[in-house]
Amino acid sequence: MTPIQAQALFTYVIPLLLIWATYVRLKSRSSQRNKSIREEEFEAGLTEPASLHPVIDGSKCMGCGTCVSACPEQHNHSVLGLINNQAELIAPTNCIGHGACKTACPFDAITLVFGTERRGVDIPIVSSEFETNMPGIYIAGELGGMGLIRNAIEQGKQAMESILKACSKSHRNEYDVVIVGAGPSGFSATLAAHHHKIRYATIEQESLGGTVFQFPRGKLVMTAPVDLPIVGKVRFTDTSKEKLLEFWQEVEQSTGIDITYKAKVDSIVKTESGYCVSTTHGDYHTETVLLTIGRRGTPRKLGVPGENLSKVVYRLIDPEQYRQQHVLVVGGGDSALEAACSIAEEAGTSVTLSYRSGAFSRAKRKNRERVENLQNAGRLNVMLKSNVQEFTEDHVGIEHDGNLIQIRNDAAIVCAGGILPTGFLKEIGIQVETKNGSE
Repeated sequence: MTPIQAQALFTYVIPLLLIWATYVRLKSRSSQRNKSIREEEFEAGLTEPASLHPVIDGSKCMGCGTCVSACPEQHNHSVLGLINNQAELIAPTNCIGHGACKTACPFDAITLVFGTERRGVDIPIVSSEFETNMPGIYIAGELGGMGLIRNAIEQGKQAMESILKACSKSHRNEYDVVIVGAGPSGFSATLAAHHHKIRYATIEQESLGGTVFQFPRGKLVMTAPVDLPIVGKVRFTDTSKEKLLEFWQEVEQSTGIDITYKAKVDSIVKTESGYCVSTTHGDYHTETVLLTIGRRGTPRKLGVPGENLSKVVYRLIDPEQYRQQHVLVVGGGDSALEAACSIAEEAGTSVTLSYRSGAFSRAKRKNRERVENLQNAGRLNVMLKSNVQEFTEDHVGIEHDGNLIQIRNDAAIVCAGGILPTGFLKEIGIQVETKNGSE
């Protein structure tokens, strides 16, 4: 080896080899870390994504990691990760359906799907224009599978654009469109209808915000910018339920949009010129209908003695009302965990969280961690693999490990999900299919 060759070796080759060795070592460490996260999640039973989620084709994935970097949730906790140079969904329950991973993948290796082989999800069949098999009836937002607020807002706007194209100029009905629901999707659609000056009616069975209104106080609901009709680009950063609802109320007043509250839909019937939407506030004759009613439907009850007592409710409005009380929360999803934690953080409360399974497999990591911290601090009593047997005026009976335990109880919140509005959709004539890990 000549002196020049030796100098080149020390100047270029060896540093490059050192850089490569460091890169390989870091990749290996990252892979092992991701593998450990995946194993911990699966051992805890946290395997079922709650919403739209990615399926990665290993034959197409090149391990570039673009999908990992693109995930908006990644800065808070793991969702995707590279294991042996292949992208994987390492923490399925942390995925909330942003879909940014699919957009970012340069190799078209990601498909977004609903449900899994173990857990199917009922989704109404809609076209790319958001129209169902019933001509003139459209669906947007959570009911169609888009639970993320930002996505639901965008869908409401897009669905209204499709309705604008479909509406005739005959004016044979009182309304061009009736929007059912004033949650994120319905609110956005209402703004779009108002902006385009078409004849619309928006009806909401509860309050502005729909499902968002039912979230616990202080829940973070928006963390990214969103584009609202009339209003334009709105930049949200860690926005709570209260701040979002306050903003929507201001928009409602400033724009003059018209929403009828406390109006429940009884039926939607086909007519010669469109549809008749019958509600507790009367009938609405319309050419088209946009359903943005969400997926919670009627609260699922436990079917146990004493459940009809006034102390048993099915959603949390304000944790402060439970101060100095003995409270039971039933359920293992995000709404149950958030309710239990919010109440446990109030002064003088005694809170028990009961769940029939052995792990909170349907809840986000941050909520599980919050439960664990309060449990370790002695503020929250967690009873996994337990079932409520009976409510009395001042106690609740819970079966736990084969034993019936009586716990003092002043109030109970049952967060066992809702009976999906599948029956209502089928009565209208809308086709519904069960997604088991399919697009």
